[in-house]
Amino acid sequence: MKKLNLGFVIALFVFALTSLSFIKSENNNLVESKDLIGRWDLTLDVNGKPEPSWMEVKLSGFKTLVGYYVALHGSARPVAKVEFENGMFSFKIPPQWEAGDKDMVIEGKLQNDKISGTVTDSQGKTYKFTGVRAPLLVREKVPVWGKPIKLFNGKDLTGWKAIGGTNNWVVKNGVLTNTMAGANLITNQKFNDFKLHIEFRYQKAGNSGVYLRGRHEVQIEDSPAGTHPNSVLYGGVYGFLSASEINAKGPGEWQSYDITLIGRMVTIVSNGKTIVSNQEIPGITGGALDSNEGEPGPIYLQGDHQPVEFRNIVITPAR
Repeated sequence: MKKLNLGFVIALFVFALTSLSFIKSENNNLVESKDLIGRWDLTLDVNGKPEPSWMEVKLSGFKTLVGYYVALHGSARPVAKVEFENGMFSFKIPPQWEAGDKDMVIEGKLQNDKISGTVTDSQGKTYKFTGVRAPLLVREKVPVWGKPIKLFNGKDLTGWKAIGGTNNWVVKNGVLTNTMAGANLITNQKFNDFKLHIEFRYQKAGNSGVYLRGRHEVQIEDSPAGTHPNSVLYGGVYGFLSASEINAKGPGEWQSYDITLIGRMVTIVSNGKTIVSNQEIPGITGGALDSNEGEPGPIYLQGDHQPVEFRNIVITPAR
């Protein structure tokens, strides 16, 4: 047998150690599919304007990634499968309220625990996005409540501002009325955790909503009593949480919500009856002002649907 040169053997051994170290280093930085699992707050660049979006990725079974996606409008939509390879991910969802007829395509990459990519909408327009992990918003202590604040003075729009369209909000006989579809209305003040009392009245087939922190819509809608509850019907957190029952009085009647929001946990009392009891809101709903879930936000009344009336809007913030 031919003897191996000692110098060659040493060189080969050093090369092997170096290669193993390189492979180990590469594996330590390897992005795996499990790293994409979780909730993500997204911000789209829509013609130079930041717009909010959201997605969640879950593991189904041993290896299939599935999820939910909230676009600029509409409710949370199920994602049948999220493709993932070498740090790159993609999925498709059919159009919902969008004008086009193409599937929406989301493509992105995961790097340094952040994501970025593009959204191609149902009309073929493409927008860039960035994303960060959504905060847990877990509260370690029971809140201490402050003094109640009247958000509506019964006289005018002091403390509020109209956004996103023609202002059709008027005040008459102590009632705040959106006379026709137009601008939404938001408070100048922003809030973290709070208890909110709000009274409302809608017409037949009416549709509106109140957004908590400007990001989570509690649906106000003419849903007949006896209708099977759904997250897009009366009392639901749009696209996420369904009321236990449709405890609505119907069109033309004054009704009330008493809503408590602590972190992500929400309780909704409709006309004196609890219909959502301390449930977690996973993320923002369509129509949200932004996706900065860890920050305080305003109370936001939806005005871009049918006419609706409000009165006795009182908030009790946590100290």
